[in-house]
Amino acid sequence: MQHQEFEPPEELRDTIKCFWYNTGDFGEMQSSFEVQPDGYAEIIFHFGSGCSVAYNGEVHSLPSPFMMGLLNQPVVFYTKNRLEIIGIRCFPWTVFDLLGLLSGKDEVRIFEHPIAQLQPLLNKWIHAGRIDEALAQVKQYFVNARSTIAVDSMLFKAGVAMREANGSIPVSQVAAAAHATVRTLERNFKQSSGYTVKDVSGLMRFEQVRNRLWLYPDSNIAGLAHELGYTDQSHLSREFKRYSGTTPAAFARKAKKGKQAVSKDFVAFIQA
Repeated sequence: MQHQEFEPPEELRDTIKCFWYNTGDFGEMQSSFEVQPDGYAEIIFHFGSGCSVAYNGEVHSLPSPFMMGLLNQPVVFYTKNRLEIIGIRCFPWTVFDLLGLLSGKDEVRIFEHPIAQLQPLLNKWIHAGRIDEALAQVKQYFVNARSTIAVDSMLFKAGVAMREANGSIPVSQVAAAAHATVRTLERNFKQSSGYTVKDVSGLMRFEQVRNRLWLYPDSNIAGLAHELGYTDQSHLSREFKRYSGTTPAAFARKAKKGKQAVSKDFVAFIQA
């Protein structure tokens, strides 16, 4: 799949990491692709032959749009023929307020929401090949939505500290950066995102390891463990397998093979 990312307007940078567009042709037979966990929530619009997801041992068709919250393990999606996606990558502590939804731990959430009214218009622009117009519509929707909410300054400061440290920061230091007690921060953070600070920090740190091994599969894993604040290499390996279902070494081998010929059954969404 071809992947492009777009910076959000200035007024959205406290709530949205980026907008992105993917396109791919999977052929007439149903194909699968895997999405690895990271430290973001995603709102997904899709166009083409449809998209399904595997969970609880079954494959379920997904409407457009749908929301994908924080993942604790990889998720496998299925599609065929041409698939185009517009995604909105949100900070997990802001996405529910932005949508006016109660927070939760649903891995894939299907929701009835006014945002679904964008689908026919976006479909028109995508069908016409006007990706720029489709993205402009999505951006304007979220600019309008953002103007109606007050972002919690404590959570914003906590998020900045966590992102700057790539998740390698104790909760006590996150609380200090947010000018809050640990108890207050944890309560508000879980209320806004459905997850604890430690949960999200762990995903952010995993994301850094995953990205590094995908881009540089010959990276020294012990060195990465030291650089990213893990106790040791075995700690990194345990956490990596917890989120990815595989070991860092096996993931690096897959990345090496992917550099030669990217398999249709694996897609890594890499963030800077």
